[in-house]
Amino acid sequence: MDFSIPPELADYLQRLDRFIEEEIRPLEEADDNIRFFDHRREWARTDWDNHGLPRHEWEELQAEAKRRADKAGFFRFAQPKEFGGQGGGNLWMAVIREHLAAKGLGLHNDLQAEHSIVGNQPLAVMFRDFGTHKQKEDFIPGLLDQSLFVCFGLTEPHHGSDATHMETRAVRETRQGIPGWRIDGEKMWITGMHIATHCAVFARTSGKDGEARGISCFLVPKEATGLTIDEYLWTFNMPTDHPRLTLTDVWVPEEALFGPEDNGLPLAQAFVHENRIRQAASSLGAAVYCVEEAVKYARARKPFGRDLAENQAIQFPLVELATQCEMLRQLIRKTAWEMDQMPHPEVERRLSDKVSMCNYWANRLCCEAADRAIQVHGGIGYSRHKPFEHIYRHHRRYRITEGAEEIQMRKVGAFLFGYLGPRRQEMAALTAADVDYRKSQIRP
Repeated sequence: MDFSIPPELADYLQRLDRFIEEEIRPLEEADDNIRFFDHRREWARTDWDNHGLPRHEWEELQAEAKRRADKAGFFRFAQPKEFGGQGGGNLWMAVIREHLAAKGLGLHNDLQAEHSIVGNQPLAVMFRDFGTHKQKEDFIPGLLDQSLFVCFGLTEPHHGSDATHMETRAVRETRQGIPGWRIDGEKMWITGMHIATHCAVFARTSGKDGEARGISCFLVPKEATGLTIDEYLWTFNMPTDHPRLTLTDVWVPEEALFGPEDNGLPLAQAFVHENRIRQAASSLGAAVYCVEEAVKYARARKPFGRDLAENQAIQFPLVELATQCEMLRQLIRKTAWEMDQMPHPEVERRLSDKVSMCNYWANRLCCEAADRAIQVHGGIGYSRHKPFEHIYRHHRRYRITEGAEEIQMRKVGAFLFGYLGPRRQEMAALTAADVDYRKSQIRP
């Protein structure tokens, strides 16, 4: 076994660092752009009088950083080569995302906005794998140059983690001689709707409530008649881009069907593992940043004439967090490496539990590390002049989104006890053997 970072990856990280210092840091500091990252960040980012949406200046700054990163060859790193990317795998992405997040808040990698100079961008690949020929032609170029954006309309007000009971319905209907679909329902937490050109709306087209089959996905233009944004839901960390919306007698032509009819849920699941392992790496990086900042402060701070770090009450909690960071790093990288060794459908069958372990534990660990950093820093840690409150408020979200930690623990449990995954036959045999044994103990 070799646990060292490959030389070519180490070189890539150095090139990233040079690019950040030469291109991104000056942009971050120009024209008072630092207001988006210092104690004014929540105020500067949020248009409080416009539904709490992100300010245009904030989003344009991120867009400019991405344009520079794309020109330098970094932004599309994870994209297939056919899309101008480098086909970066999960292991490299995990190391890169941890590296960037461990630098702290900055224009190079802002997790609140899902912004990074090394982009994730799963949608182009999703259209490649599930789209019709026309959908590929219409959407992929725009997704790559960011002139198009498709948000996901999956979650509903009364059905959060359980998509199989969604109440949104789509029925076939011909209008003006054109075959299509009429869609009615409600959706909630539709991230990015304010900048979207289309919403991928999931709706039941057949089957019964609770069945995975019978759900289809439709590409609905944002400006479609009958699609109404009811409100943008204000959140723990502002700004918000998560609205609740209603679809009333929304009609789309037949070619708006995205993916197979009655089997649309696989689209929602298609890249969940890549997203979760990369997001886990980002949470780990943010946790490492919090621990390191707390350690440095504890050595520099001298209450009563002695280093704060001399107190075991300061040392031991940080020791535990540092230990967990080290162990989690190995699990994330091992899991990411294993993901790179197999086709995507195999990841769901063989590694889904490990991905869930990485994700739910990383998100929890980041919240604990941010909270401890606040405590070590005392009053200044609680203030917005330090980034820990921002990190905590944002990463607290990830314990719910991207699969709530209870859902992910349930997945781990299903693999552990053999209800899913590679241990199914082994555990089923144990159950059968126990039944046979108990039957043998019954005397006539």
